[in-house]
Amino acid sequence: MIFSSKKLSIPTPEQALPGRSDIMPVTHPHIVLGNSLQEPFPAGMEKIIFGLGCFWGAERRFWQQSGVFATAVGYAAGYTKNPTYEEVCSGLTGHNEVVLVVFNPAIISLEALLKVFWESHDPTQGMRQGNDSGTQYRSGIYTFTSEQQALAEKTKKEYQTGLLQAGFADITTEVLPVTIFYYAEPYHQQYLAKNPNGYCGLGGTGVCLNG
Repeated sequence: MIFSSKKLSIPTPEQALPGRSDIMPVTHPHIVLGNSLQEPFPAGMEKIIFGLGCFWGAERRFWQQSGVFATAVGYAAGYTKNPTYEEVCSGLTGHNEVVLVVFNPAIISLEALLKVFWESHDPTQGMRQGNDSGTQYRSGIYTFTSEQQALAEKTKKEYQTGLLQAGFADITTEVLPVTIFYYAEPYHQQYLAKNPNGYCGLGGTGVCLNG
């Protein structure tokens, strides 16, 4: 991505930028799916958050899945309050570039979304994804329930087995409960729908979950 950072260690809360009280505006519904990016979502919808490198390509991968109600890009798993894109790219917020996925579990299961997650990137690269280097490009799953946490951990172990058999290293993906999700700037939302020839560094390992 344009402002790729080379900082490879997450700051402490004391080192992190303080941020601000102003909340990032969400100005439009999803330009592909036509649904709201903000709560309240329809009854029965579930949410999960994924980080798998540059959030432009990652968001597109999930909005293409049948049963996904909405996706939104943003920042999570750090310390800075209401961060900007430039601050996140500085490596001084602790945040990851992530995608909020709102889905209908009657149409698409969490297992199916986790399969998309694992197979769409290389989860062994630490603070990097492809040519994008920095703490904001780390692999992560951020869960809203203990059931999601357990399933994410289960698939992590299963995918690790397949990766090792294929000659890859250990998975570096963090699996954590969601603390807070901050929406990214409006121009980032559904970026590759607005800019079809825009940058996308997403690439998987070729290893499938459960074969």
